[in-house]
Amino acid sequence: MKPFDDRFLIGAATAAHQVEGNNVHSDFWVMENIPGSMYKEPSLDAVDHYHRYKEDIKLLKDAGCNSYRFSIEWARIEPTKGNFNKNEIEHYREVLAFCHENNITPIVTLHHFSSPKWLITEGGWESEKTIEYFGKYCNYVVAELGELIPYICTINEANMGKQISKITKRMMSKNTDKGSHSNPDVQVGLNVDMKAKMEEYYRALGESFGIDPRNIQTFLSPRTEKGDLLIMKCHEKARQVIKRVNPDIKVGITFSLYDYQSLPGGESYVEKEQYEDFLHYLPFIQDDDFLGVQNYSRKIYGPDGEVKPENERLTKMGYEYYPEALAGVLRFVAKNWKKPIIITENGVSTDQDEERVEFIERALTGVHQCINEGINIIGYTYWSLLDNFEWQLGYDQTFGLIAVDRTTQIRYPKESLRVLGEIKKSGI
Repeated sequence: MKPFDDRFLIGAATAAHQVEGNNVHSDFWVMENIPGSMYKEPSLDAVDHYHRYKEDIKLLKDAGCNSYRFSIEWARIEPTKGNFNKNEIEHYREVLAFCHENNITPIVTLHHFSSPKWLITEGGWESEKTIEYFGKYCNYVVAELGELIPYICTINEANMGKQISKITKRMMSKNTDKGSHSNPDVQVGLNVDMKAKMEEYYRALGESFGIDPRNIQTFLSPRTEKGDLLIMKCHEKARQVIKRVNPDIKVGITFSLYDYQSLPGGESYVEKEQYEDFLHYLPFIQDDDFLGVQNYSRKIYGPDGEVKPENERLTKMGYEYYPEALAGVLRFVAKNWKKPIIITENGVSTDQDEERVEFIERALTGVHQCINEGINIIGYTYWSLLDNFEWQLGYDQTFGLIAVDRTTQIRYPKESLRVLGEIKKSGI
C-alpha cells in the first residue's frame, strides 16, 4: 500500500482540561472538587502539559508526525466575564509558535467541553446569551493568534449533549421497569445507584455556582432541542467572527459519530440515529471549510433495536473494539459532505499497547481505502497524545500514545507512537 500524501496530516489530539492541569476557573474544576462529586477523582495537575508542552510536542515530532490538535481553554482566557487574561493568550501564542518551529501543523479547538464557571452562572449552554459570549471569546483569540492558526474547530462534538440526552432517557426507562437494574453502559459517568450522593452533589453544585442546581447547564448536560440549536448558532457566530478577522483560517466543527450498521429489519433505527447524530446539522455547516469526524466504535441494529455482536471484543471503556468503524463512518459522511474531512479523534483505551498498534494500523488501512475511493480526507489525529484525565472516569483510562507517571510527570512514549509516525513516513 502506498504511503499517505506528503500533505496528509498525521498526529494526535488533546483537550486542555484533560492535560494541562489546574484549570481552576472552569466549570469542571468546580464539579470535580465539590462535596459528593460524581467524578472519580479531581484533575489537579493533570499531566502538566501546560508547562511540558514542548517536551510533548517534540516527542510527537521526533516520531515522524506532522500535526497536533489541541484546545485553547476559554476559562483561562476569560476567567471572569469580560476580562481577558493577556498572560494566558501569550502562553498559547508560545504553544502555537513551537508547533510551527517544529513543522507541526496546529489544529486548534476553541471549545472542548469545559467552560468558564461564570458562563454556567449566566445560564450556560441553554442560554441565548452564550452566543454573544462565545463570539466575543472567539474574536479575542483570533485577533490575537489568528496568524498562527491554519485550522480551527469551533466546538468539539457539538452533538454530544443530544447523545447524552438519549443515553439518559434509555437509562431512566430501563430503571423504571420491574426488576431492572442500573444501566451498565453509563460511560458519561451518571451515578444512578447513589441517589443520596446525587442529592448532596446537586445541592453542592447549586451552592458553588450560586444558582438553582436545576438550571446548571454545562456543555455535557443532557441537551434540549433549544440547546441543540443554540450550539449551532454559537458555531455560526464563531465562523462569522473568525472569517471577518482572518478569512484565511479554515473553519470547521467536530461531531461524535458511530458507525451505525443494520441487520435486516434494523434500517429504520439506523436512519433515525444517523439523522439525529449528523444529518440534521448539515444546514448549519454548509459554509464550513472542513468537517471534524470523531469515531471510536460501531452500533448494530436489528428489528428490535440495538444488537450486541457475538463474542464481542471490548475496549477498556467498555465498547466494542472495532477499528473498521472509522471507514464506515467516513463513507457515510462522504455521501452528504463533499468538502475536506479531518479525522479529529479516533483511538482506543487499553493497557496493552499491542492492541493500540493493531487498532491504529487497521483504522488507517480503512482511511487509506477511503482516500483511494475518492473521499476527501486530509488528516488523522489519534486520541490521544497522552494518557490523561478522562472526565468523570478520572485517570484509569489509557488512550495515550505516551504514558505518564503522574507522581514524577515523566513521559514514557509507547510503541504505538513510533508506529503512528512510521505510517506517516512509510505508509501502512
